[in-house]
Amino acid sequence: MAEVRLDELRAAVAGRLRGLGFDERTATLIGEHYLDAELCGAATHGLERLRWLAEQGGFDAAARPAQIERTDSVSRWDAAGAVGYAALADVLAAEAKTPPTGARFVVVERCFPTGRLGWFAERVAGDGLVCLLTATSPPRIAHPDGGPPILATSPLCLAVPGTPPAVIDVSMGRITYGEVLAAAAAGEALPPGSGVRPDGSPEDDPAEIRADRAGIRPFGGDQAHKGLALAALVELLVGAVSAGPGHAAVALLAAPRSDAAGRIRGLFGGRRFPGDESSARRDAALARGSVAVPDDLWDWLRR
Repeated sequence: MAEVRLDELRAAVAGRLRGLGFDERTATLIGEHYLDAELCGAATHGLERLRWLAEQGGFDAAARPAQIERTDSVSRWDAAGAVGYAALADVLAAEAKTPPTGARFVVVERCFPTGRLGWFAERVAGDGLVCLLTATSPPRIAHPDGGPPILATSPLCLAVPGTPPAVIDVSMGRITYGEVLAAAAAGEALPPGSGVRPDGSPEDDPAEIRADRAGIRPFGGDQAHKGLALAALVELLVGAVSAGPGHAAVALLAAPRSDAAGRIRGLFGGRRFPGDESSARRDAALARGSVAVPDDLWDWLRR
C-alpha cells in the first residue's frame, strides 16, 4: 500500500477523469465522490471504481440531466446520457435549491452508476433536508437457493440533518459489487459464503460473479431470505415509479419537523451509532492529510 497525500491523489484522479473526457467541474465532482469513499474506509466504492469506469462505454461526458416532469409532489429527471454520479449530484443539488414545503419524490431515469449513496444524501442533509435515497443497477444478487443474478445490490440510504447528521447507508448483498472488483484486482478469493452458484453451492471466485456465471448472496446468513426481500423491495419501488428503460435513482426529500437525529442517537447511550465509524475515519484521514492506496492502483492513476 502507498500512503498518498490527498493533494497528489486529487490531482491524479482529476487527470484520469479529464482523460475520459469530463470537464473540470464534473471531474472534480466525480473525483470527490470516489475520494470521500476512500476517506470513509469504503474503498470498495472508491478509486477502484474509477478503473472500472475507464473500461465502460455509453456515457456522454458533456451531458447534463434534464427535467422532464414537475408536479406538486413529484420531480422527474432524465440523466440524458450523463454518468450517474454527476447526474444524481446535479439533480439533488437543484432540488435542494427549491426545497419542498412538505415532501417531494424525485426520480432520475437512466441513472447509472450511482456509487456510494451516503455521499449524496449527506450533502442533501447539509442543506437541511431529510433524504431517503435508493437506486437500481445491473443484477448482482442471486436467490440464496441458486439461479442467475436477478436483483441489484439494492442500496438504501437515509440522511437526517443534525449535529452531526445521521447517515445510514446499507445494501442488501452479503458483499458489495465493489468488493468483487477489489478481490478480482488483487487476485484474491471472496469471503466464504458471499457468492452463490446457479445450483445453490458457494462461489468464492470473483471472476465468476463479474462474468455473471454466479451471483452475490443476500445478507443474513440462514436468514438470507430477509436480505432478498429487502432487495426486491428496492427493485419494486424504483421500478414502479420510473417509467424509462435502464436503471434509476429515487429520492424522497422532506423538511425535518424535529431533531430525530439527536433523539435517536441519544438512545444509543454513547455506543456506536450507524455511520459514525465512517465519519471518524474521514476526519482522521483529513487530519493526516493522506490515505493508503494499493500500489498497483496508485501506479495506474499516475499513468
